[in-house]
Amino acid sequence: MNKNFYSHNLVIDRTQKLTDIWTEEKWQEFSLNFISEHPGIRIQLLCKRLLDITLATIAIVLLWPVLLVIALAVKFTSDGPILFCQERLGRLGKPFVIYKFRTMVDGAIHIGAGLNTFSGDPRITPIGKFLREYHLDELPQLFNILRGDMSLVGPRPLLVSTLATYTKEQKRRLLMPSGLTAWEAVNGGLDNTLDERIQLDIWYVNHWNFLLDIIIILRTIPVVLRKEGVYQKT
Repeated sequence: MNKNFYSHNLVIDRTQKLTDIWTEEKWQEFSLNFISEHPGIRIQLLCKRLLDITLATIAIVLLWPVLLVIALAVKFTSDGPILFCQERLGRLGKPFVIYKFRTMVDGAIHIGAGLNTFSGDPRITPIGKFLREYHLDELPQLFNILRGDMSLVGPRPLLVSTLATYTKEQKRRLLMPSGLTAWEAVNGGLDNTLDERIQLDIWYVNHWNFLLDIIIILRTIPVVLRKEGVYQKT
């Protein structure tokens, strides 16, 4: 095979990804096939949702003073809104609005590195640096969990625009709800490349069971305390 053959097929592969827009019916079929591959998974998914509601509710009740203090700190230490809201990719390719405490200067997405962040990024506010290091900026996602947009554990929600680049295999990461923490988050997090994180997400989906979520939740605690995988490596 010559070089032109490979170039031609690479263009076709990319074009197919960009034009392979699935209908809701196609996503439902994909989901039903996944469920049929995993006998008994419906009951475990129900347990997962009950755990989400229970723990998210308890966390909000216990942490509301912390949420209030963080909100006031963000408000009075830099200009801009308290919350950063952005559309992200959820289960079965459905977009939702994710909530985070704002950790960067207002309009940071249009400054410097744009969507990418790195250690020492000058757009990150002093309070934002602390919040990011201990993942406290993610706490508003407890409300996303109560709404059913997310789960405590699942693939981290990426930008909606990434869906156009997914292969069918990569779309498997969207068979589970997005998570506040993830299998990839406790296995290196942003120390991994995007492709590596997606592969870890696919592994999580393919091997998912209720016990795995419990393990990930427990492993998340030391990862947060050690401030691991917070920034992408430059």
